[in-house]
Amino acid sequence: MREQETKSLLLVEADPAERRLVSAVAARAGWITVGADCIETALGLLQGPHGREVQAALIANWDEASGPENIAALRESKAGLPVIVVAKSESVAEAVNAMRAGATDFLSSPVAPERLVEALAANGDRRKPAGELIPVSEKMTPDLSLEQLVGSSHEYRAALAVAAKAARNRLPILIIGEPGTGKETVARAIHAASLRARGPLVIVDCKAVPANVVDSELFGHVKGAFPGAFAEKHGRMLEADMGSLVLDEIGALPQSTQETLDRVLATGEVRPVGCNGSSSIDVRLIATSSASLPESFNQMLGERICVTIVNLPPLRERSADIPALARHLLQRFAEQELIPPLSIGNDALAVLMRYGWPGNVRQLASVLFRAGLQCERGGLTAEDFPHIASQSRFTGRKSDFAPSISAQSSDIALSSATGVTLFTNEGHLRTLEEIEADIIRLAIGHYRGRMTEVARRLGIGRSTLYRKLSDIGIDTAA
Repeated sequence: MREQETKSLLLVEADPAERRLVSAVAARAGWITVGADCIETALGLLQGPHGREVQAALIANWDEASGPENIAALRESKAGLPVIVVAKSESVAEAVNAMRAGATDFLSSPVAPERLVEALAANGDRRKPAGELIPVSEKMTPDLSLEQLVGSSHEYRAALAVAAKAARNRLPILIIGEPGTGKETVARAIHAASLRARGPLVIVDCKAVPANVVDSELFGHVKGAFPGAFAEKHGRMLEADMGSLVLDEIGALPQSTQETLDRVLATGEVRPVGCNGSSSIDVRLIATSSASLPESFNQMLGERICVTIVNLPPLRERSADIPALARHLLQRFAEQELIPPLSIGNDALAVLMRYGWPGNVRQLASVLFRAGLQCERGGLTAEDFPHIASQSRFTGRKSDFAPSISAQSSDIALSSATGVTLFTNEGHLRTLEEIEADIIRLAIGHYRGRMTEVARRLGIGRSTLYRKLSDIGIDTAA
């Protein structure tokens, strides 16, 4: 049996305490850290006997003056070495400069342990969306309304129709989709389309909050409630009063927190940790999850948040949307003056459509951004995506499989046809009932769930519209 290859991280950090901290986090992900206090020491380690085991490098305290030179030196010692940089700033401009210098990922200091593990995993497995500066691309795209979200596949339009219709009430919503499918983007669009649009939108990443402080983070605490509680703290739920609270990956909450959250949603009263009193709040919960909630999830809370479920399909199941998405994303980046205006050729789009996109739309955005930064022509071609063409050959897991799409459907997608999909992936016409259902979903999203307006624009009565909604599986009570 082949021995598992040792994964070593070359850490360039002058502070010994910081080196120990990063080493401990990396060890949890199966990495051995080799520390260096300066770039010269790092280069010596790379050229030594264990240099071949180094699979990634991390440069702390990124400096735009010396950073590009340091990356070049590391790459000269070991070609193709992924280089992660850590900067004290969250500036998009600084991240862009780091990318132009050759960085494969960009982290903001202090680095959250979960984010560091994610970056190491991505750069240690080239089948994953590695080296695409994923968090940076997310910060660069502005919020979109439901009708501005790009996608014409019937699965995606069905999800947006459910979201648009449910946005106008105050009931909880659960958005389910693989990482990178745009759950937070849809959550923001739901808030913007709701009657709470003028209220606050508070987002909490449940995976990133340690279990021992998550109650304090959500519900707040009083001074002296526990060791280290030196001052009173308002919880995120109170911050979201009269607005929306997005709990990303709600399944990561501890059982006791799930029980408390259910009680808060049922009563509208939040009690900070260590406090005998409570405060009345009016919060709309939007929860997200990468998969269906586990069986161990609190039953009462599960029933409460599963009143409306928005299922976002992975990008590999709507590959015909990729041309429109690619053009849209490039336009957004150009509007923000992050890259020059660029076209994208059909040869490049064909390469993108054949890839399985394990990182979904998030990865597509990052790939396009990187290609746009490095492009010295007026448009992108297939030559700008050699790594995507290479990764398309992997078949070791489900998300690596290339999508199946007919030549006819591919031609329609490449021609910029948008709106309602008329053909299946096999090239056959879809049924009239399916096309009609997509038109209704498209109208619901376009008119932000205003059903009277939807019925009027479609030229049918409200009773007919609600009957058709029932037929296509959109809950008329939502």
